[in-house]
Amino acid sequence: MLCVGIDSGTTACKALILDAESGKVLASAGAPQPFVEGLPHGHVEQDPRIWIKVAESVLGACLEKLGERRREIVAIGVSAQQHGLVVLDDQNQPLRPAKLWCDTSTAEQAERLNRAFGNAEELIRRTGNAMVSGYTAPKLLWLKENEPEAFEHTRTVLLPHDFMNFWLTGERQMEYGDASGTGLLDVRTRTWCEPLAQFIDSSLLAKLPPLRSSTRPAGLLRAKLGERWGIGDALVSAGGGDNMMGAIGTGNIRPDCLTLSLGASGTIYGFAETPVIDPRGEISAFCDSTDHWLPLACTMNVANVAERLRKLFDWDMKALEKNVAESSPGAAGITFLPYLQGERLPDLPHASGVLHGLNLENTNRRDVGRAVIEGIIIGLARGLKRLRDLGLSADELRITGGGGKSPIARQIVADVFGMPVTGLKTWEGGALGTAIHAAWTFCQVKGSPLSLEKIVKSAVKIDRKTRAEPRKENATLYAELRGRHADLTRKLAAGGYL
Repeated sequence: MLCVGIDSGTTACKALILDAESGKVLASAGAPQPFVEGLPHGHVEQDPRIWIKVAESVLGACLEKLGERRREIVAIGVSAQQHGLVVLDDQNQPLRPAKLWCDTSTAEQAERLNRAFGNAEELIRRTGNAMVSGYTAPKLLWLKENEPEAFEHTRTVLLPHDFMNFWLTGERQMEYGDASGTGLLDVRTRTWCEPLAQFIDSSLLAKLPPLRSSTRPAGLLRAKLGERWGIGDALVSAGGGDNMMGAIGTGNIRPDCLTLSLGASGTIYGFAETPVIDPRGEISAFCDSTDHWLPLACTMNVANVAERLRKLFDWDMKALEKNVAESSPGAAGITFLPYLQGERLPDLPHASGVLHGLNLENTNRRDVGRAVIEGIIIGLARGLKRLRDLGLSADELRITGGGGKSPIARQIVADVFGMPVTGLKTWEGGALGTAIHAAWTFCQVKGSPLSLEKIVKSAVKIDRKTRAEPRKENATLYAELRGRHADLTRKLAAGGYL
């Protein structure tokens, strides 16, 4: 039983083909996805039609490797970056580029939505989440206020993976997992928060597609696509957001498991059988793609910061690894706040980055490079602490995403978090999770006994060679550095310097 997983991420699209019974990945491919250029600071957008073009390209590369076996494909699934706003007109065409999760131009609208019902605590009571600029809801309010004509002509509101599903099936719908990242869903009841939607606009609920269980299929592959690709009939699963699928692709489908994803963003999350609501609003109370819940902490600055560092010093990945490894833990006293794109945890949408503690000895590439990587990871440690405060724990952290491939990054994560870190045989957890989810959906529809647990056990393999153990000699140093990172953030933000 062959299944396709497509992960349409922020900076790249990846696809793979999984033999769900043996757990083997038979083919994989990836390609970059460009942004709309020339936008003001804080605005981050992509043309949704680019997602289709790139997805078809990487899928074509996979199918070419598969050869005649492509006719054995029975199911396709799509995951994509969360929160993005896709608006379609009455001809089902995008009215404008999609505003992405990392677009912070909507900070004012997010704050207004928090205040609309009294305060953020009241919004948490109604939906399970405080509002942040990354969510879809403030993007809708921004569109109404800044591009009223586009809002008026909007007939359908979709998320990125919904748009991809629409391309594949012709069906418009939204499953619970990704929908929970709009900020409009009451995650306890999995229904729209009508007063919040009405506050944005009285017509909004009519523009939203039907809500569906994440375990139900989205539909069947369009016949013309099946013919073009030589696949034939194939079921398209509901799919989901990249983090929901990353959870499945790292085996995070039970309590006492935590996943760290180092991609365009940094996320750390776990499985929960009941909603996990953070009264402080730091942890997102999302639904997952198995009709359970996915408490999640997110930071906005990972790949973008690492890429800036590489370009600044003209490093390839090997040079980055070498220089960071040559610097000592603590980066000779440099503290880096990685808020180049604003930040979500803590919620500082207009913040900027800071290098603190430079002197004549440490102003060099090695120490600055290590400070940058440590700063990225220390920001995520705040999320881990909050997850633990809310009752989530694990003996080991599973790591996925491009950043997880770095041995030095894994060791710093282990030291900063104070727990073992292990990678997986397949690094692209989102694409793998999507293929697994597609296989599971197909089995449910066909009444097959192949359970999600069985498919995950077969396909998700720990790579023990990547395991990094926390070093006791660094525990005190990194505890102090975490405190300094938080203290510096708090004081600079309070003084208006971030």
